[in-house]
Amino acid sequence: MITTSSLLHEMIDRDAIARFPQSNYRLKQQSSYNRASVTPGDSTGWFNNKDYNTNKEDNNFVRIEEHNGQKEWVLMDAKGAGAIVRFWMPINYDKPLDSDYIIKFYLDGAITPALEGHLPEIFNGTGLIPFPLAHKSLLSAVSFFPIPYAKSCKVTVTKRPYFYQLTYREYSTGTKVKTFTMEDFDTAKALTTEVCHTLLTQEKDTMGREIKKRQALAAGEEVAINLPDGTAAIRALSVKLESYADSTVTRSVILKITFDGIETVSCPIGDFFGTGIGLHPFKGWYRTVAKDGTMYSRWVMPYQQEGKIRLVNQGKKAINYELKATIGDWKWDDRSMYFYAGFRQQYPVPTRPFSDWNYVSLEGRGVYVGDALTIMNPVEKWWGEGDEKIWVDGEEFPSIFGTGTEDYYGYSWGGKSTDFYEHPFHAQPRSNKYDQSHRKTTNERNTQGISTETRTRALDGIPFEHSLKLDMEIWSWTDCEMDYSVGVYWYGNAKIKKNTKISNYKSESDEYKTRHEKEN
Repeated sequence: MITTSSLLHEMIDRDAIARFPQSNYRLKQQSSYNRASVTPGDSTGWFNNKDYNTNKEDNNFVRIEEHNGQKEWVLMDAKGAGAIVRFWMPINYDKPLDSDYIIKFYLDGAITPALEGHLPEIFNGTGLIPFPLAHKSLLSAVSFFPIPYAKSCKVTVTKRPYFYQLTYREYSTGTKVKTFTMEDFDTAKALTTEVCHTLLTQEKDTMGREIKKRQALAAGEEVAINLPDGTAAIRALSVKLESYADSTVTRSVILKITFDGIETVSCPIGDFFGTGIGLHPFKGWYRTVAKDGTMYSRWVMPYQQEGKIRLVNQGKKAINYELKATIGDWKWDDRSMYFYAGFRQQYPVPTRPFSDWNYVSLEGRGVYVGDALTIMNPVEKWWGEGDEKIWVDGEEFPSIFGTGTEDYYGYSWGGKSTDFYEHPFHAQPRSNKYDQSHRKTTNERNTQGISTETRTRALDGIPFEHSLKLDMEIWSWTDCEMDYSVGVYWYGNAKIKKNTKISNYKSESDEYKTRHEKEN
């Protein structure tokens, strides 16, 4: 049975996401996306950017109801068994919301909310739900605390909503779910504390036999490490380079992993570990980039018979590296999946006309678990208005239609270039404003320059039976040419097909130095 406690346990079980869900579900999202967006064939409506509510004529929500003489704006109204697994809303902490701005969760048709509280206090990590299950992001409040329900879920607010996203699981018919209650919340407090501690320490499930290699790797050469034969899993993987003085080394050194004769990982190390171009430390649940240059992965990567890890130096200079892999036990069953990671890069990407840029398109059975986006914006105008659009199993309209690129990555209004943002499930390891002659950091919004944002998934992993397509709108406030690159991560069976055009990993060092930046 799905319960609040079972979902909390699942959140920190890295093995669970490497198996196709036993209780299958469709991940969906209710958001304030513009309702004029109906079909890609209508380019005007499809790229309409008014995904917010500011006056009585805006209707980017479900409906308005009245309870005991008070208006309530309905943000979500879902039927059937499910669980809310992520909530996001922008908050301007310099201008606090009215004290009577209340969010309410009505479950299974009840007329009394199972959970209610003031926004943002309930979701900023200092109130009812502790950090990091809820937290104050850059001008946002985000929560990952699971709220399961057996029959239905309605979420309302007592003031007109601005932007919002409610991401939830819609379970298959017949799935048994115990509906959230405050008694369950109180009973699970010790577990909640354990989950918070585990998410922040990142050390769970990394025990096993360590294999390591340390040496120089000449330009154009590669090194391979064979994994132990038999059924097992990579439980931790780290790469450390001796020098990151040339920031583009994280783009020219490629990680490749083969399991059971299938190459499942082929990705630059910077995009695989989430640091982008150069070394930009952050701490996450699945990946950590340390200040000493060690880049860690804790994705569980099972295999049945054999595996091989390769590092390929496509740069023009030799590198010194240290690679470590921790190999642990794994019991392979019919739900077990291989770990995949790929990369796509394109320059130029014109911002006019508006368009959707494909992160990845997949055919087969699997679960999408995250991505790391690095962009180069040559102008001061904000670049990230574009919404994510995620289609699953050939549906006519995306299960997930977002409200902005930065919203997808857990912050809002472009953030600030002086702010650093990290969380177990999403982060902005890099944002800096610069011009062609020098770099400078200001209190202005993060607009011009190179930015890296990353998001990984636990309870909000996206299962697909036949196909998945993830597009991100290219939506800047001005006409220019940008550079987009993304590392993408998913689990899947051996027959899964990737239809996205993947870059050929030619060395980008000289190109990036000329076009993007000069590191001090």
